[in-house]
Amino acid sequence: MPFYAYMLRCNDGSYYVGHTEDLELRILQHNDGSLDGYTARRRPVTLVWSDMFMARDDAFWIERKLKGWSRAKKEALIAGDWELISKLAKGRTGRRDGGAGSAWPSTSSG
Repeated sequence: MPFYAYMLRCNDGSYYVGHTEDLELRILQHNDGSLDGYTARRRPVTLVWSDMFMARDDAFWIERKLKGWSRAKKEALIAGDWELISKLAKGRTGRRDGGAGSAWPSTSSG
């Protein structure tokens, strides 16, 4: 069974990151307000990014990682700009913070 990490753009322009085993149902739940929490007060929401994983742990790991990303990195991911993500992942010391594609778990979803 596949699992998904996903990012939503909320009505107020903010981003929400989550994971689920049923992406279509989860987006419907976010939009109908049946899920308490962040998105319930920021509807409607729009799916702006998702990726499929074969293990729940991988989807959850990506969710936690993306929640720590800056807005600029999230927008680069939405745009598919891995070069910019890599640049943004470098701290002041020039060391990588693990934010680029090489840190992603292996998936078959491309």
